[in-house]
Amino acid sequence: MQTTNGRILFGGDYNPEQWPEETWHEDVRLMKDAGVNSVTLGVFSWSKLEPHPGAREFGWLDTVMDLMEANGVGVVLATPTSSPPPWMGRLHPDTLPRDEDGRTEWWGGRQHFSHSSATYRRYAAAITEDLAARYADHPALTMWHINNEYCTHDHGDEAASAFRRWLRTRYGTLDALNAAWGTAFWSQGYDSWDGILPARRAHYLKNPAQVLDFRRFTSDMLLECYRAERDIVRRHTPHLPVTTNFMPLWSGQDGWRWAAEEDVVSVDLYPDPRDPLGAQYGAFVQDLTRSQARGPWMLMEQAAGPVNWRAVNHPKPPGLNRLWSLQAVAHGADAVCYFQWRQSRQGAEKFHSGMVGHAGEQGRTFQEVKRIGAELRRIGAEVSGTHGTRDIAVLHDWHSWWACDQDGRPSEHIEYPEVLRAWHRALWEARLATDFAHPEHDLTAYRLVVVPQLYLLTDAAIDNLLAYVAGGGTLVCGFLTGVADEDDRIRPGGMDPRLRELFGIRTLHEWWPLDAGESVACAGGLRGTLWSEEIEAAGTADETVPYQGGELDGLPAVLRRGRAWYVSTLPEPEALRTLLTRIAAGAGARPVLDGLPAGVEAVRRGELLFLLNHGREPVTVDVPGTHRDLLTGAPVTGRTMLGRYGAAVLKP
Repeated sequence: MQTTNGRILFGGDYNPEQWPEETWHEDVRLMKDAGVNSVTLGVFSWSKLEPHPGAREFGWLDTVMDLMEANGVGVVLATPTSSPPPWMGRLHPDTLPRDEDGRTEWWGGRQHFSHSSATYRRYAAAITEDLAARYADHPALTMWHINNEYCTHDHGDEAASAFRRWLRTRYGTLDALNAAWGTAFWSQGYDSWDGILPARRAHYLKNPAQVLDFRRFTSDMLLECYRAERDIVRRHTPHLPVTTNFMPLWSGQDGWRWAAEEDVVSVDLYPDPRDPLGAQYGAFVQDLTRSQARGPWMLMEQAAGPVNWRAVNHPKPPGLNRLWSLQAVAHGADAVCYFQWRQSRQGAEKFHSGMVGHAGEQGRTFQEVKRIGAELRRIGAEVSGTHGTRDIAVLHDWHSWWACDQDGRPSEHIEYPEVLRAWHRALWEARLATDFAHPEHDLTAYRLVVVPQLYLLTDAAIDNLLAYVAGGGTLVCGFLTGVADEDDRIRPGGMDPRLRELFGIRTLHEWWPLDAGESVACAGGLRGTLWSEEIEAAGTADETVPYQGGELDGLPAVLRRGRAWYVSTLPEPEALRTLLTRIAAGAGARPVLDGLPAGVEAVRRGELLFLLNHGREPVTVDVPGTHRDLLTGAPVTGRTMLGRYGAAVLKP
């Protein structure tokens, strides 16, 4: 990742506008004490910078920028456009988004802007232009942060006009649109572009192709907003990288397309400390983000303690903040940052933790932050800029998610993110390192490609999978894959014929979704959940695992033809782990380290081996060879002990 200069960036969102100036000097003292080398400024400062239309109040920001530079802290300067000042909505109601019922989202929170509003875009460009011009040559400036967590939807009139323009570009003619949307169903044929609306409230089920395109449009409109501001700051500082922070696996952005537009890919990550699979969720997001970045990435936000938006907001027990920070580095992060530096005393997030909590510098949270900062300094030169290779790719596509995440489907219990996470969990618990990839990416470097569920597949994606298997790769696909084309049109036979031939399926007779809590027995002790399918195998299938009992008794639950596997249910966690471990071994993909104790994760980054104990009890880990633990400086020969939430970073 650019701008790290052989370090791990360490710091967080800094909001000095919430505090008197004397606190700023106290902040700098504590930052130096904690080893902070980077802060993000200005994320929510628009009303401070532009208190009324056209005004510019940069004096306070000048002071803070100078203060950071004088104390060796780099600044990731944000454009403040995620939270417009109240005057904008009051004077320009067209800048406010509307939901699918036509209700206005008013100021008083944040993200209250219409991505399609020309007025909003004009004001956003103006403040971005003036920020970039003023601070382009400031020695503290190291990176630009555009907006924050892009996540708005808009169904208003200006968005409707923009949607029509987007559709004209995509389809060219109304005939093409009507064909793509299947408007012959329910008398929905359009004779005029002006008749087309966003996916607003309807009496009954909405047209699924219209909803799919509206999600594509929303991602593209937000991306236009990002690009506009990015291009402004690039014009002033072409040598500096630009980012915007993703929310993990958020449905409103095509993350693959967005990542290609960023110099640095960054994410906000908040696992629940009480979630027994919190570490797996962290690895899941980290693997996805590293794959979007195709290398090192930036952890833009995490919590030093509790958040404030769950039903119950649990603090992190001692050691967990350190462990999860090192886990992010192990999975490719070159920056470990927080929301926020100092915990707010007012506002909606005053119960969201900060690096400096309400307990101050003597509090446990800050003392742990100091330890993390010291350890990141210790390992930074060895790890920054490095990355490793994985033998396994998990395929994911936002468009497929958008298509399958709608009403009128065979089962409302199918939640795509949960299916995706279940398959990643199985691989993670088997200690099998994974990347994520788009189904049209080059897959030839991987020994095994895993498709948990891709309901929608383009012809190009299907051809890519066929070519991968023909070239010697091993493919395993989960249920409800290859069902629809890019217009959400069901493919002949309920699954693309090319895929049925690949897997050794003669006929997919029916989908048999399962009720919540229901399971189905299969041979070999495997039990399936969520879903099952009435499949007739072709004579070309080399191996089948049949269902046992019930309506599908004797029919295949799992099929293999050559190196292509199809799994027509979601096996319970242990069964899925066992199945994928077997398939991976057959493909030549091995765990990072054999014989690990329960709860211990091993990750290679470059030549370094990270050992992470996600358990509450000390464990001993056998490690072949001789290493040095970069965290302690101690030699490690043959084995090492990890304490509760303990970690080691071993260099040969």
